[in-house]
Amino acid sequence: MTATDDDILDLFIIGGGINGCGIARDAAGRGFSVELAEMHDLASATSSASTKLFHGGLRYLEYWELRLVREALIERETLLRAMPHIAWPMRFVLPYASDMRFEGDTPTSKLLGLTMPWMKGRRPAWLIRLGLFMYDNLGGRKILKGTTSLKLAGTAEGAPLQDRFKHAFEYSDCWIEDSRLVALNARDAADRGATISTRTKVVAADHIDGVWHVTLEPQDGPQRVVRARMLVNAGGPWVEDVLRKTVRVNATEGVRLVRGSHVVTRKLYDHDKCYFFQGEDGRIIFMIPYETDYTLIGTTDAEHADLGQKPECSPEERAYLIRFASSYLKTPVTDSDIVWTYSGVRPLYDDGASSATAATREYVLTLDRSTGAPLLNVFGGKITTYRRLAEKALDHISEVFPQTPGPWTAGVPLAGGDFPVDGAADLKLEMTRRYPFVDARWSDRLVKAYGSEAFDMLGDATTSADLGRDFGATLTEREVVWLMTHEFARRADDVVWRRSKLGLRMTPDQIEALDAWMQVPQ
Repeated sequence: MTATDDDILDLFIIGGGINGCGIARDAAGRGFSVELAEMHDLASATSSASTKLFHGGLRYLEYWELRLVREALIERETLLRAMPHIAWPMRFVLPYASDMRFEGDTPTSKLLGLTMPWMKGRRPAWLIRLGLFMYDNLGGRKILKGTTSLKLAGTAEGAPLQDRFKHAFEYSDCWIEDSRLVALNARDAADRGATISTRTKVVAADHIDGVWHVTLEPQDGPQRVVRARMLVNAGGPWVEDVLRKTVRVNATEGVRLVRGSHVVTRKLYDHDKCYFFQGEDGRIIFMIPYETDYTLIGTTDAEHADLGQKPECSPEERAYLIRFASSYLKTPVTDSDIVWTYSGVRPLYDDGASSATAATREYVLTLDRSTGAPLLNVFGGKITTYRRLAEKALDHISEVFPQTPGPWTAGVPLAGGDFPVDGAADLKLEMTRRYPFVDARWSDRLVKAYGSEAFDMLGDATTSADLGRDFGATLTEREVVWLMTHEFARRADDVVWRRSKLGLRMTPDQIEALDAWMQVPQ
């Protein structure tokens, strides 16, 4: 179509991951006219395949990425206050033993003139404690508990571990429902006037007389053209493809594609704390309670050169994670314990590091005005710092739009998050009181997904039958309609693997029936 001047948007954003949706929310809240296009579902790539943590990045201290760690540590508590339904504090147990091997040099040890462990060994207790002291104090911690020392003998924390682990440190980080975070940022952006176009591919972007002409190809409709004064390339793993093939602008920056794989097993222990394990290869993994009945183990760092190849947990990665976790546990993890695996590609800024593990987790934003039509490119980033990345993106955008209002997102809750950080238990009690047919397990799931909006979704229901068709695993017609109406869900996978993880509890037949129902106009 041919647009009039009145149809020109301020910003067009390519990419419906956490960075794109975070920028869309921030920009819409500052009064910009915004459209975002995602070629698949929201969070369909990297942003739904994380280790599900808001964390400062304890191991990044050893690479002296102090600015990144400090920013992330500060953000943990800012984000907790804004989304206490989908994020909550967790304690991490870091066990160590006197028989751990120490080989090789670290950036820290070289700086101190010492020969100590790094890429080929585990860190000694004194170095861990130094790192945790910095971790506790760099970010102005107020909500989260500080580091403590544990004697593991006779404790729940020590029960699953081999007897050689006598001591541990325990510190705080936070859980986050990563793909729900993306959907709620998109929801908030839309509520503030943005257009969110999922399953819509950007097939071309041409700069004509200082304006971007963006050609869109929806999965279920004809091509259309949108005009925008500025383009934001938040393509995640595809950021280089967008830059070189869609936008066709020369650039020196690039990304390093690193695959991170995870395995989900049956529940391996009976408490609610996480483990931080060090490997003899210098890497670390987490072992985390997951979806009540399971344990999450990850992640790996493997080069992933071909974006045309769907990221999957390879047999080698699967074996590596099993072997790594088993080196700490009394009862080894076996292949038969695994119920699901997932993998995602992290687009790390290419800083020329010698390994995927050593590659920087810093993000880089570049503003290109060489064509007369401004283009902002987003390289790298991590989920914990998405809101700060969005603010810095708006700083660049304000160079093009000088009257841009100031930052506003800090402390502003996402939908359903308007209750205290420690208020989830009260919401669950109120739900079971108001809706007696909702048992404790069901109410826990609903509050963790929707927070205070769970009551809006359940509405005036007095029995489970009032919620319509039961698709299995407490997923009802009313909830699916809510997700389709408010959170851009269009297919069963959107619902059971991204807006929730009910796919772990539903049968293939149930998921197929849900998908068929969602394709029929309601």
